[in-house]
Amino acid sequence: MAGGPFAYNRNVSSVDGDRAGGRLTMAVLITCIVAASGGLIFGYDIGVSGGVTTMVPFLEKFFPQVLQQAADVKTTVYCVYDSHALTSFTSSLYIAGAASSMLASRLTASFGRKFTMMLGGFTFLIGGILNVAAENYIMLILGRLFFGFGIGFNNQATPLYLAEVAPPKWRGAFNTGFHLFIGVGLLAAAVINYYTANLPWGWRASLGCAVFPSLIMLIGGCFIADSPNSLVDRGKMGEARHILKKIRGEEDVEAELAELVKSSELSKAASQQPFFTIFERKYRPHLVMAFAIPFFQQVSGIFIIAYYGPAIFQSIGSGAKAAYIAAIILGIDNFCSILVSTFAVDRCGRRFLFLQGGSIMFVCQVAMGVIIAVTVGESGTGHIHKSAGVLILIFMCLFAAGFGWSWGPLVWVIPSEIFPLKIRPTGQSISVAVNLMTTFVLSQTFLPMLCRFKFYNFFFCSGWIIVMTIFIALFLPETKGVPLDSMSSVWEKHWFWCRFTSRNNGPGA
Repeated sequence: MAGGPFAYNRNVSSVDGDRAGGRLTMAVLITCIVAASGGLIFGYDIGVSGGVTTMVPFLEKFFPQVLQQAADVKTTVYCVYDSHALTSFTSSLYIAGAASSMLASRLTASFGRKFTMMLGGFTFLIGGILNVAAENYIMLILGRLFFGFGIGFNNQATPLYLAEVAPPKWRGAFNTGFHLFIGVGLLAAAVINYYTANLPWGWRASLGCAVFPSLIMLIGGCFIADSPNSLVDRGKMGEARHILKKIRGEEDVEAELAELVKSSELSKAASQQPFFTIFERKYRPHLVMAFAIPFFQQVSGIFIIAYYGPAIFQSIGSGAKAAYIAAIILGIDNFCSILVSTFAVDRCGRRFLFLQGGSIMFVCQVAMGVIIAVTVGESGTGHIHKSAGVLILIFMCLFAAGFGWSWGPLVWVIPSEIFPLKIRPTGQSISVAVNLMTTFVLSQTFLPMLCRFKFYNFFFCSGWIIVMTIFIALFLPETKGVPLDSMSSVWEKHWFWCRFTSRNNGPGA
């Protein structure tokens, strides 16, 4: 095919050419901001977990064996936080999230995207209450499980909602808004951890503040309507027409409404359930992306920095205060990089950001591995000097920046926009479940891996970054500005995926 693997379709026809250009109205702006605020829930939990697990009062109450390990002169700096119980505290959330994200597929189809987002906020609220009141390990884990249910529901429904409400021209920017709020949550958690770290009840305050993101989602959800796609799919035509007029800022929305009706009818005419339909040959590209992109995001090494940044800084010789300051710096850096992505994703395209971000992330992982290898050594008996610590922080910031404008937000953008309507909730559920299951495995294995493989973990992640960057270069077509109902054309024109798709599948197939 002309252009080889890097060719993609720039001229996509739509039933409504104006809609492809996209009109930005105040109604759609407010609606998407409120919906994207659901990212606060996920971001706050990511940020608060890594900090709380290094607080001495928290460890004394629930994980005293970790403090005993730290005091043991035979324990190397790589193995201080190697505790199965401690990793279970972090990872229990993700197994619950993976399970609830699959259930969310049916909930979004039956009750709508808005309902599922608000359910996520409610279950996260319960988790926050349980954690702040926790008196034993069981209560702590139970709260984490409710956190997981909330994250699974929210991460499945919110990107779908944003993709369906936003104009095609600005769909990428609005969907990165979800990750922008994840960044806000990360930064807020880092700041709160810094001020509560030395308080006897500081861990309760940090975990308890999770109720505020959930309340924002619950209260904000009361003031937004469901997406037109979801309303049409549930037979609420009059409400769908009203919402379309409001968010598009025009009276004539019949052409777009007709496309939504057509896609819904095709969906309902399918004889198989979506979980069987998605495995059909013509949906092979979509299925591969739903598995590959969230998996690659996590094995890139962001998990190491986001969840265990403070633990790593303390392990390699930095003090507790320095570790929390480093987390705040990383949070600010991550937030700024996501802002860059928000403005660039619909101008530069998805592929450009993926490829550029991957290159930066690779260099930084290798550099961090080399610095720790030289200073701390394989034995773990070396001490990291201030200058080396500053260098590690710089490379962590550069890594977080590369991730923040590429793999961070785009893992929510791509799966939410590539699936046709009849398998969209199912496809998004698979994507979120893969993301959370991969995170679960990594959260269970990273601290033991850090203990056994030491600085080689950074080289392990850099190898995955090479693989995933090549994958994007070869197999991901550009989807910038393509209307959802015309997305099938990008696969039909792709050098590799065209063998699985054909034009007679139709836009809504």
